[in-house]
Amino acid sequence: MRIFKFGGASIKNAEGVKNLASVLEKTGCENKVVVISAMGKITNALEKVIEIYFEKEKIDLDYLKSYHLEILTDLFESRSHRVYTEVNTLFGELESFLKRNKSPNYDYVYDQVISFGELISTTIVSIFLNDNHIKNEFLDARNLVKTNQVYRDAKVNWDATCKKINTAIQSDKLYITQGFIASDVHNFTTTLGREGSDYTAAIFAYCLKAEDVTIWKDVDGVFNGDPRVFENTTLLNEVSYTEAIELAFYGASIIHPKTLQPLQKREIPLIVKSFYHPENAGTLVSNGNKINPLIPCFIVKKNLVLISLSALDFSFFVEENISEVFALLHQYQLKVDVIQNSAISFSVVVDNRFNQVDKLINHLKGKFRVSFNKNVSLYTIRHFTESAINQIEKDKEVLLKQLTRETVQLVTKE
Repeated sequence: MRIFKFGGASIKNAEGVKNLASVLEKTGCENKVVVISAMGKITNALEKVIEIYFEKEKIDLDYLKSYHLEILTDLFESRSHRVYTEVNTLFGELESFLKRNKSPNYDYVYDQVISFGELISTTIVSIFLNDNHIKNEFLDARNLVKTNQVYRDAKVNWDATCKKINTAIQSDKLYITQGFIASDVHNFTTTLGREGSDYTAAIFAYCLKAEDVTIWKDVDGVFNGDPRVFENTTLLNEVSYTEAIELAFYGASIIHPKTLQPLQKREIPLIVKSFYHPENAGTLVSNGNKINPLIPCFIVKKNLVLISLSALDFSFFVEENISEVFALLHQYQLKVDVIQNSAISFSVVVDNRFNQVDKLINHLKGKFRVSFNKNVSLYTIRHFTESAINQIEKDKEVLLKQLTRETVQLVTKE
């Protein structure tokens, strides 16, 4: 079996769905599980619905309906086609849930609502493919991927999941299923957290001992920097599992480590390819070369906060102080990106994703001397060279610099 994953950008409109069919025709339509995300930015739109629901305002699903209706109209000639009934039924189920739900648990409601993006997209794609002589079976991933009851970041029950997947799937067929969604022991919908659709592809690959996993994107593969941020980026032909995990750790929009881990266990290759150019080789992630070509890789994270501390009496900044600071970082839900300390000072770069940094700073001022810089950028260069460092430092004020054998990190004030 081979596992294909198509993200929302690849099926954002009718042309994208037709292109997916074209990719399958070119690569073969048997022995595959195709994992599909919600169309376009529908997940974002559903998140807005959830916000409005908890604000107890009137919910309007017109945008969601009209977006999918436009795609249906372009794909299917007759308005009497059964696909319209099936999609309308799903919208009816969504509306029914929003009316009857009594749970105040945001995360629970999030998972029940957000799943409709994937259910609608796969319904449309599966029916379109069948209508165009690409025979496939529709699978509800919630019946196969079983998890605990931690909503929005569920953990997979691997034994139960593998049994269900291997029972449901035959090796000579084509299957269409959803990424991101799963279910708990009581069959309530759960989701798999960040990059959940890629993770779903890895779950199916692990359980089926697949030949490989291909993630189809709107770019030709993995580059040595985000082409939207850095100039003259280069396609990486090969990246090892370990190197991909390192790059992801530093913030590269590559493949999430949780996706790579089950693949690495079974040594299943992962290929990142362009759905515009399926004939191109793309990037291979495997147990092979660390990185090919061996060139500097650039990553940037913006809108971070640099906090520097010292003891009020200028005494040494010791383990007890550091332990106290980390307890506060955990308390205020601040993700740490860089740490640097000397005899009398301690600096940390944090991601203020929950807008708690001001509370932390006020707390720290009671025990330490505190200075801070908001809206700093963190540049990371893997396999750095002096010219690569100079390229990043040019025209920037460097507030903190840290080097290890293969990585340099620069905190800059733009």
